[in-house]
Amino acid sequence: MKKVLVIFLCLVLISIFFANGGEEMGQSEWKLVWSEEFNGNKLNTEVWKFDIGNGHSRWNPGWGNAELQYYTEGKNMYLENGYLVIEARKEKIRDSYGEYYYTSTRINTEGKFKIKYGKIEVRAKFPYGKGLWPAVWLLGTNYRYVGWPMCGEIDIVEFLGHDKYTVYGTIHGPGYSKDKAKSWKYRLRIEEPDFTKEFHRFGVIWDKEKISFYVDDTVYYTVTKKAILSQGYPWVFDNYFFIIVNLAVGGYWPGYPDNTTKFPAKMYVDYIRIWQKNE
Repeated sequence: MKKVLVIFLCLVLISIFFANGGEEMGQSEWKLVWSEEFNGNKLNTEVWKFDIGNGHSRWNPGWGNAELQYYTEGKNMYLENGYLVIEARKEKIRDSYGEYYYTSTRINTEGKFKIKYGKIEVRAKFPYGKGLWPAVWLLGTNYRYVGWPMCGEIDIVEFLGHDKYTVYGTIHGPGYSKDKAKSWKYRLRIEEPDFTKEFHRFGVIWDKEKISFYVDDTVYYTVTKKAILSQGYPWVFDNYFFIIVNLAVGGYWPGYPDNTTKFPAKMYVDYIRIWQKNE
């Protein structure tokens, strides 16, 4: 009986260990400091605001990536059953800069919430279709003063709609941005439920010396400050960052929708949670 009890307790401890992602991912050393659960029936505007349009000016259309969508002020998002839903639609809209044939939503916490270091995790499910580009990412709060990429950018997860088994984690900084960005991918096995069929957890573990990217309970890459500095580039990730969630349509990287892309296309976010190390 005692032996059975010992075995049972061992199994319980092992299950807890792996449920939290092992030693590095375990919750015992972390304290939850902020969470957005997307409950209720409307977005919390004390935390979130909307980016609107197709870029900041006529000289920077498509948000610098040749994206096609026009971001509306909340008309393409809603909360449903505890999920944030961002819906890309094929519809015509105009502004003073031109005419657009797709709409979507992009929200951010600039000036309302910021984070420096910690474990940042989002649970989400993405739409399938060529030219769809959902992402959850962080941008340096000083970007209006120093510009991009000097402000730094951490892409917690990006998904290209034509490849339902792969996601990407990326950092951008001076000398390593856009097509020279430091980017890594995580690919599911074909027999696993893909990123459009089930929710998965995507996150970063970020401190003074490194940034680790993970999916569910697997850390798939760690980039270190030492490695970036050794290549002659500055490490721009010791400042505060804010959160951005968006669903883009088209762009240099994902390509553009074709007649196989179905609209409306929906991105679901269950939660965003942030932990910091217990002192």
